[in-house]
Amino acid sequence: MSATLVIGRYSEADRAALASAFDPLFLTSPADIAGLDAGLRAGITALAFKGHAPLDGAAMDLLPNLGLIANFGVGYDAIDVAAASARGIRVTNTPEVLNDDVADLAVALLLAQGRELIAASDWARSGRWKSEGEYRLNRKVSGGRAGIVGLGRIGREIADRLAAFKMEIHYFARSEKDTPGWTFHADPVSLARAVDFLIVALVGGAETERFVSAEVIAALGPRGVIVNISRGTTVDEAALLDALEQGRLAGAGLDVFLNEPGIDPRFYALSNVVIQPHQGSGTVETRAAMGRLQRDNIDAFRAGRPLLTPVN
Repeated sequence: MSATLVIGRYSEADRAALASAFDPLFLTSPADIAGLDAGLRAGITALAFKGHAPLDGAAMDLLPNLGLIANFGVGYDAIDVAAASARGIRVTNTPEVLNDDVADLAVALLLAQGRELIAASDWARSGRWKSEGEYRLNRKVSGGRAGIVGLGRIGREIADRLAAFKMEIHYFARSEKDTPGWTFHADPVSLARAVDFLIVALVGGAETERFVSAEVIAALGPRGVIVNISRGTTVDEAALLDALEQGRLAGAGLDVFLNEPGIDPRFYALSNVVIQPHQGSGTVETRAAMGRLQRDNIDAFRAGRPLLTPVN
């Protein structure tokens, strides 16, 4: 009889739903697979995966009859998809259902950085508004020039929202899109040079590592702001920190980091950075929808039906 393995830290609701649907075996990390009995490992045909710990070919080889890895999240860069394909293992993810929340957070980060919402809130809460008077003037965002790095599903949602803020929309993508009135740039340096605000909406993985390079950051310039809701790997974090500390970049709004949750402490000393704990899709409604889609993909696989959101 085929069995399902669940790897990662799930909410109580998702864990209960997985237990009810599949009576699976729960593990915390891919590293725990090796500790399972060989006979138990041989019976596992489907794996529900959540997290950022690498799931590589060596881990897959410990599950000789694995046919599906169902990822919780739109980003699947922790999974070696090429290794899965080589072993005949299908991979799914949970796109679309989180687009709105991630796009909303990108806009919120941009507004929070430009209008200094966190610092201004602290000013009022601390009593300084009463004792010292009005908070300092900050920066207008509406009507500015926004650049989207990666005009995929989420990038498009971000651009649509910023267009409603009367912003001039520029974008980089692998190819020009049908976007009347928006400006396509064939490389990210050209894009950064043309805008005030740069929003990173790339997929993670080796192909996009440090895509927003020191050269891109320099092209954005001292009035520029970077918002990143993609992966910490997509931005050259060392170059970003240097530019922020040295005044060569005005600010940043970041939901993602290298080595998270172990954020580089240099960020904490910067008043021009808005920090969030990788919570782009972190609403009750969206996480529930992501969980349902992950389970629906497992259901489809076990029943021999077409997968809902295949990656490979």
